[in-house]
Amino acid sequence: MSETPAVSRRLLLGGAVATGALAAGMTAAAPSVAAAEPAPRRGRGQKSMIGVPFAAHRTVRVGVIGLGNRGSGMITGWAAVPGCTVTAVCDIRADRARRAADRLQSKGHPRPAEYGGSADSYARMLGRDDIDLVYIATPWEFHYEQGRAALLSGRHAVVELPIATELRELWDLVDTSEKTRRHLLLSENCNYGRNELAMLKAAHDGLFGDLTNGHGGYLHDLRELLFSDTYYTDSWRRLWHTRSTASFYPMHGLAPIAAAMDVNRGDRMTTLSAASTAPRGLADYRARFVPRDHPSWKEEYVNGDLVTCMIETAKGRTIRAEHDVSSPRPYSRINTLAGSRGIVEDYAGPAPTGARIYVEPDHSGHTWRDFEGYRKEYDHWLWRKVGDDAANNGGHGGMDYVLQWRIVQCMRAGLVPDIDVYDSAAWCSPVPLSVRSLARGGRPVEIPDFTRGGWRERRPGLDSAPTDMPPVG
Repeated sequence: MSETPAVSRRLLLGGAVATGALAAGMTAAAPSVAAAEPAPRRGRGQKSMIGVPFAAHRTVRVGVIGLGNRGSGMITGWAAVPGCTVTAVCDIRADRARRAADRLQSKGHPRPAEYGGSADSYARMLGRDDIDLVYIATPWEFHYEQGRAALLSGRHAVVELPIATELRELWDLVDTSEKTRRHLLLSENCNYGRNELAMLKAAHDGLFGDLTNGHGGYLHDLRELLFSDTYYTDSWRRLWHTRSTASFYPMHGLAPIAAAMDVNRGDRMTTLSAASTAPRGLADYRARFVPRDHPSWKEEYVNGDLVTCMIETAKGRTIRAEHDVSSPRPYSRINTLAGSRGIVEDYAGPAPTGARIYVEPDHSGHTWRDFEGYRKEYDHWLWRKVGDDAANNGGHGGMDYVLQWRIVQCMRAGLVPDIDVYDSAAWCSPVPLSVRSLARGGRPVEIPDFTRGGWRERRPGLDSAPTDMPPVG
């Protein structure tokens, strides 16, 4: 187990730390809170994966499942990380696997083996003996099955959002990770955004005092892409809007806030209450822009345009997580964190960083300041080390590549991963829990403790100590 980071002087000055029953998360749930199912008992020999390092790998060999927009966009990033190679690629459409292999070969990388043509192609790929890490970028409904299969094949798994869509599936992935002693982690690239990591470091240094609340989301106008006949294969993403009321994708905003609050590392999310607007945006867009002979005219949309989850933690903090892909609006992940001494708000204007800040005693007069100086002060070592290469090797401003570089580094150096299966399950739990809360008229529901009590122990996460990538060769 890594040592607990030292508490900064700034944090010591930040005020009282919650104690007693509140800090331990022992306050009784209100009667109106719907209890979570009891945590399944660990089987014989099954142990926690908290603090378990990867076995050191000289080279990390990656197998990729799913080569649509996301998967095909990430393969060159994996291949660009020092000491990493893509050994196999798979998609149910064999032509995608061929094009992915062609692309890697054209960039001077070894040509990966190709799998495709059937729904079980990924299972045949997992029969290979030259894969250490499986990266899964298929539609949401396949993540659980394929992630579980990767673990059972003896591989670590990195799964795009969400890792699963049902509570029983989330619990099963936790248990399967513990049984196989293999890591499964959410491919949450936003945790590695430059602003997000600087915000986390500033929070852990006590810049905002005692943290009290945060606000994150995924607000992205996807209407044109949702009705495209080519962007989302077989319209899989739009079809989710016809069959579920869930907050599909809150993790991009929730995960960085939860990490800054040390969720699962001294605090945990305890209850969730969901609220939803009416489903108007997709039907309105269809009426104005989609021909009447389009297949979407047979669909009825049930997912609210804006689904808001209000989350409470054991230490009395609140997190507001939002999801909206059906409304006309500029892109935002909100990314706001507040405490007893100040606040930072991202996506707030034309400043170079896009973020603004107000903290005492540095500021006064009720006037926002640019976040740029603080981002320089708290710039995470990962961005200082690989930031120059990040935008050249990955999308979303470079945070894709920072995520990939760090995972490979942890595997090659034998380090504990920044994100584990418990973080991944907790961050994805609002998907099924929002459905449950909305069905109860928005009343709160309990969030399971996927750590089975391990959350009480402080431990490092994304606030890692600087380390080097092991030399290649």
